[in-house]
Amino acid sequence: MDKKETFFNYINEGNTTKGDFIPMGAAMLDGETITNAYVKIPLKTLNRHGLIAGATGTGKTKSLQVLAENLSDKGIPVLLMDIKGDLSGLAQASAGHPKIDERHALIGLPYEPKSFPVEILTLSEQDGVRLRATISEFGPVLLSRILDLSEAQSGVVAVIFQYCDDNKLPILDLKDFKKILQYATQEGKSKFAEAYGHISTASTGSVLRKIVELEQQGADLFFGETSFDVDDLLRIDRDGRGYINIIRLTDIQDRPKLFSTFMLSLLAEIYSTFPEQGDSDRPELVIFIDEAHLIFNEASKALLNQIESIVKLIRSKGVGLYFVTQNPTDVPEAVLSQLGLKIQHSLRAFTANDRKAIKMTAQNYPDSEYYDTETVLTSLGIGEALVSALDEKGRPTPLAATMMRAPMSRMDVLTESELNTLLSQSKLVKKYNETIDRESAYELLNKKIEQAEAEEAKEKAKQEREAFEKAASKQKTSAPARKSTAMNPVVKVLTSATFIRSVFGILTRVMKR
Repeated sequence: MDKKETFFNYINEGNTTKGDFIPMGAAMLDGETITNAYVKIPLKTLNRHGLIAGATGTGKTKSLQVLAENLSDKGIPVLLMDIKGDLSGLAQASAGHPKIDERHALIGLPYEPKSFPVEILTLSEQDGVRLRATISEFGPVLLSRILDLSEAQSGVVAVIFQYCDDNKLPILDLKDFKKILQYATQEGKSKFAEAYGHISTASTGSVLRKIVELEQQGADLFFGETSFDVDDLLRIDRDGRGYINIIRLTDIQDRPKLFSTFMLSLLAEIYSTFPEQGDSDRPELVIFIDEAHLIFNEASKALLNQIESIVKLIRSKGVGLYFVTQNPTDVPEAVLSQLGLKIQHSLRAFTANDRKAIKMTAQNYPDSEYYDTETVLTSLGIGEALVSALDEKGRPTPLAATMMRAPMSRMDVLTESELNTLLSQSKLVKKYNETIDRESAYELLNKKIEQAEAEEAKEKAKQEREAFEKAASKQKTSAPARKSTAMNPVVKVLTSATFIRSVFGILTRVMKR
């Protein structure tokens, strides 16, 4: 038996699966594609998370596209983070190409162009289904971690949330939260302190500055209503295919804080609402996070710990997470160790640091008698990758340099006309794109402040009126006494004059007699 035949048996024996699977392509040996030596990924292990890595232009996005298409065909919904803006073509069938036919002939798989059910979502003012969440849904712990607050500042946030719960004040957006912080240290300081203790203005000032920083990255567009229901990510079309939900993120590449805030809130919401799946035969949802370094590079230690915890726990909910990035070293070790599937496209060794990274990357893969992993990592062509998955028993499948199959959908973006047509047919656009600003903490506290000011003005007016009436009453009571005293001399004079005239009259009459 020659080397090629031995290798063929090695690949097929290591890729046996009793359940459903996705064929990613055919294995390669010494640069030659071995037809029908399929590299398979069992659906059962797709909730064990994964990594798609490689230098720019090596085919990462196409591998992501192939996985998303096949998952959709299997009735499994997908969520994609489209930072580069090149995934909307999933909604249109491929136009085909002779090179695609040639590739699939080598692999031994038929090629069928297809379009897929797609929903376009957005975090910003771009066209698409608006994604929002309320501050209340975040809760004090998650919000504190996102803002990277100290223990004392986190305590302030916890007290603020408790106050709002006790007083039925909904915290929907950032202006609500800022208003409560202001109220607790200014207008309502005394009442707040009576029930919840004194809050340092230094702490609230620090929290406010962190909120302003988040606002500057556009978070005011994300926080609010209508809040997105994560169950809408699980839709299946009438043909039994899972929806591919694409979040347009082309305008937030320079706002990693917003991106990581959104991702963490989404994963936390999915984890808290999805039911436990146990050891199911297929995932409920698969999430692809493109340009994953945007999350990890800007994340605080607390935020990284939260992400690591969710990655470890969320697979029990039937959710698979796939990180797409240029180099595996972009992903923290604690997260990387949780990734069962690895699709590694070519890496380039331009510097000493590059060579060091390649050596480290090679150590992430199982040993193989057929490959020098370090050498293969730098010699793979476009659309070729090293693939290592898990079988149904959780064991690594044979490491295989793989000729990857081509996407069935368009490998380009939708035109503006096609995008508008897609959005006009969306039921979710109608559900989520109306901005609602109902009465919440901001309005209720303003009313409370206005009411307090009105009562204070009323009380002040009452006191002024009572003081005036008291003064007037006092003046009225004392006025006759002053009048009598003033007239006494006059009375005395008048009385004396009258008496003299009377005496004079009597004397005159007596003398006449």
